[in-house]
Amino acid sequence: MGTEGLGWTALLLAGVLEVGFTTALKLEQRDKRYIWLFLVCAVLSFGFLQEAMKTIPLGTAYTVWTGIGAVGTVLVGAAFFGERLNRVQLGLLALVVALIAALRLTGSGA
Repeated sequence: MGTEGLGWTALLLAGVLEVGFTTALKLEQRDKRYIWLFLVCAVLSFGFLQEAMKTIPLGTAYTVWTGIGAVGTVLVGAAFFGERLNRVQLGLLALVVALIAALRLTGSGA
């Protein structure tokens, strides 16, 4: 895997950890001990984002990072916190995923 591939791997991890820190914020409302999970996920997420931006342009990296975080957080909300999603919302989430994939496939890298 080349340096660009490593950048995209780092970016994927950063996005997943963004879902972790937003979920930890929700859990922290119930139990203050989750603040530590938030802090760990946030620091790691920003660290991986910083690593990704060594080979992926700033705008692309930020767009993908927030997209992964947004889609993942919505899905966690639905799966674990009883937040409802309708067909239109699911379709729009699928569109976000498709747009993230398109950024990757179009070679938006270094």
